[in-house]
Amino acid sequence: MIEVFVTVKCKGKNYQTNVIAHKGISAEEIKLLAEKQVLKQLSK
Repeated sequence: MIEVFVTVKCKGKNYQTNVIAHKGISAEEIKLLAEKQVLKQLSK
């Protein structure tokens, strides 16, 4: 498992989040997970 810090631009602002994933995961999948995570937090 690896921990990756990702900056996501959403609704005109930058958000920084971390993603914990398996070592073999692609950068695109990490970006998608980060975007979903930010959107989920903003919806609360």
